[in-house]
Amino acid sequence: MTQYTGYMALQELLLGNERYVKGDMRHPDQDNWNREQLVKGQTPSAVVIGCSDSRVPPSVVFDQGLGFIFTCRSPGHIVDDVALGSVEYAVEHLGAELVMVLGHSSCGAVTLAMQEEIVGGHLGRVQKLVHDVIAWADGGEVDVIDVTTLEEAVEANVWGAVDQIKTAEPLIAPLVHSGKVMVVGAIYDLATGTVRVLK
Repeated sequence: MTQYTGYMALQELLLGNERYVKGDMRHPDQDNWNREQLVKGQTPSAVVIGCSDSRVPPSVVFDQGLGFIFTCRSPGHIVDDVALGSVEYAVEHLGAELVMVLGHSSCGAVTLAMQEEIVGGHLGRVQKLVHDVIAWADGGEVDVIDVTTLEEAVEANVWGAVDQIKTAEPLIAPLVHSGKVMVVGAIYDLATGTVRVLK
């Protein structure tokens, strides 16, 4: 497992996204034979940490089939202990070489995090978690968000999650440092269907 294989997994995702944008999906590896082969085990090439939003299912927007993407989704792609445990399992035990944090335009969780009014219930916890990642990624104090637009906040939220994953000890950070695992951030545009990898 090398960084090159992580790069190749990224290219496969982006090629699939190009097919999706053009409306020329192949729907690979979704037949009965592939399903039966995967009963024995899985070896996904990519992990996608994405938002729960129903408009952004990774296997669809990347035109991938069974067994290629190991997916973990939550509002605003929150990176908590469960998400980190999922990434650890995928890279350490299943051999995934790429981890992508996939944000998207007009994210409801990020919009909520930008509001001054604090909401109640469990949704308030989502609001606080996303708010703190944006504030931290933007270089400010945890309680203060300096970005002014939703687009900037979505990008800051992705960068914050990427950094959380890259620095996660004890398993993920050493794999990233050694080049065995590649971690990238990307944003999906709801209007065009295009995925843009952050530089």
